[in-house]
Amino acid sequence: MEKKPAVLVLADGTVFKGNAIGKIGTTVGEIAFNTGMTGYQEVFTDPSYHKQILVMTTAHIGNYGVHPDEAESDSMKIAGLVTKKFSPNFSRPSANGSLQDYMERDECVGISDVDTRALVRHIRHAGAMNAIISSEDLDIESLKAKLAKVPSMDGLELSSEVATKEAYTSGDPSSSLKVSLLDIGVKRNIVRCLVERGCYVKVFPMSSTLDEMLDFEPDGFMLSNGPGDPSAMPETIDLVKKIVDSNVPVFGICLGHQVLALSQGLSTEKMHNGHRGINHPIKNLITGKGEITSQNHGFVVSKDSIDKNPEIELTHIHLNDDTVAGIRMKNKKVFSVQYHPEASAGPHDSRYLFDQFIENMTAVKADKKLV
Repeated sequence: MEKKPAVLVLADGTVFKGNAIGKIGTTVGEIAFNTGMTGYQEVFTDPSYHKQILVMTTAHIGNYGVHPDEAESDSMKIAGLVTKKFSPNFSRPSANGSLQDYMERDECVGISDVDTRALVRHIRHAGAMNAIISSEDLDIESLKAKLAKVPSMDGLELSSEVATKEAYTSGDPSSSLKVSLLDIGVKRNIVRCLVERGCYVKVFPMSSTLDEMLDFEPDGFMLSNGPGDPSAMPETIDLVKKIVDSNVPVFGICLGHQVLALSQGLSTEKMHNGHRGINHPIKNLITGKGEITSQNHGFVVSKDSIDKNPEIELTHIHLNDDTVAGIRMKNKKVFSVQYHPEASAGPHDSRYLFDQFIENMTAVKADKKLV
């Protein structure tokens, strides 16, 4: 395949040149890096990556193609892709297409043959910032002018751009447990993990009311992952506060964890780089055990703010930087984690959290029968 030139320009003026991959065009977004060695299709289709240009630190991308079972949503959600080596061909027999065709289908612009080690080292030092990739306009000053008009991720509400607009169900209607899931950018594997554990799940749009979600007669509420700044979601924060006050078990993941924290008076903050990859170490402060986890977030719950609510307990910490990775309420069966226990792609160390959610729902349901 004939290579066409492309250029990557960061907001601080740093320039990297390479070759075009995916769609020929121009794209903008916040640049971030993912340290996972595998699972690129799951990553690229994760709604939490909406409006982000993603740098993959593993050297080879595209070599095993794409597969329908490895999509976490209906399309690629990243704003753009940066790689070192990109393969337009694939060798996996079960794959149904190439990553190049997949990117063209979903109009994803990218750049390859970039020194991603140097790029990631620069981002780690300089911090998160916006960037632009183009394979149609190679004029640096022109690209800088376009980039200057792009808003910061800080303060952006993005969930409404990727969440479902219509409610839908998954699983067996005769299941003993029912879960109302608030979609603010859900990954398919979260729903799958619940269904595999015997739940009948109804996924609700983020504009839903508490009454609409309660009409499903749920045994528990799931708060999904998603993109953007959680503090820019006041209506969702208010809804989650009402959900918690309903005294039905709650489990929050990633953005759902952050929104839950905000609903209880805690605060969130933008991270210097964020955590993205499938190899992040977590310590469970309740059991003392360590977990290797899948993560994708650029905001985090403030550890200092946990002291504002005596009913909130810190349950998990990130061992690389001691940031908040999990909380629970002392007086309710409500808990959440910053990382991804559904881990697609990623390790399965944290799948027990889904079992914990099932146990909470089962216990509350049993107590109701005794009344």
